[in-house]
Amino acid sequence: MTYTAESTMKIFICSNPKTVVETTAQFNTLSIDEQLALLWYIYTKIRIRRSVTPTTPGAARLQLAEGLLNEIKYMFHEEQLGVIRDLAASKNNPISRAYGILTPNTKLAFWYQLTESIEEGDIVPMPTFHQLSVSGSQVLTSIEVLDFGQQITVLRNVVANMGVDPLA
Repeated sequence: MTYTAESTMKIFICSNPKTVVETTAQFNTLSIDEQLALLWYIYTKIRIRRSVTPTTPGAARLQLAEGLLNEIKYMFHEEQLGVIRDLAASKNNPISRAYGILTPNTKLAFWYQLTESIEEGDIVPMPTFHQLSVSGSQVLTSIEVLDFGQQITVLRNVVANMGVDPLA
């Protein structure tokens, strides 16, 4: 069964919210590059990739995410990596501010689409030789043992805090 970000709203009440908070906190202690690598692994290696589609409520918001993604696609690979790092580090720049106004569900869709674009070769590729650090592997294991609703909650918490909210 495939879930959309919208359909998972019904299962977000987690049986162990402490685990979700702890796993999110673990993720946030990683370096920016390790966070990006972990997002790659989450979207490509565990069941989240097969279960979440880029469908989110609000087509206009999804178009904003697609617009940001298209803007990144037209950059050189070095620039792409810099912008993606800036998003994860919440550096204040135009793309981070545009990302910051997206809803959490649209941010989930953005990262899903970013992963798709990386696989298609439109965005700077993940190095083939990359291995997660011990800390990154521990966070990945923590995420893998969570139930689906908890995994999505951790992922939503992580991506929702990226970028810069220009209205805050």
